Amino acid sequence: MPSWQFKLFYDGECPFCRREVEWLKRRDRAGQLATEDIAALGFDPARYGLTRDDVSRVLHGLTADGRVLRGMDAVRAAYRAVGLGWLVAPTRLPLVRTVADGLYGLFARNRLTLGRLAGRPCSAGKCEMP
Repeated sequence: MPSWQFKLFYDGECPFCRREVEWLKRRDRAGQLATEDIAALGFDPARYGLTRDDVSRVLHGLTADGRVLRGMDAVRAAYRAVGLGWLVAPTRLPLVRTVADGLYGLFARNRLTLGRLAGRPCSAGKCEMP
């Protein structure tokens, strides 16, 4: 069994994603959140039964027991892993879940453009999907 509770696959080319991961890592005092950058050269989504297209569309993560979570479910698991599950707990409520999942989908599709518009440059000087 791994030493972490949840492994988050994030887009290191997305300025918002990088910033969120850095914020989560600073709060992960127990070391329960592992992260892996899908934009890194050595990242192979096939190791997790995923494709490059899968991980490029929405956030994914892996539970310690091997289950793959995606979208807001991955966000909720990452926050729980660092002890901040209470912040996203309301997004599990039926109506709120529908809205939160929809808004996340909208963000995921437009994250790179939003980053450029907000004046946050991408790490490699480009904001294209991998």
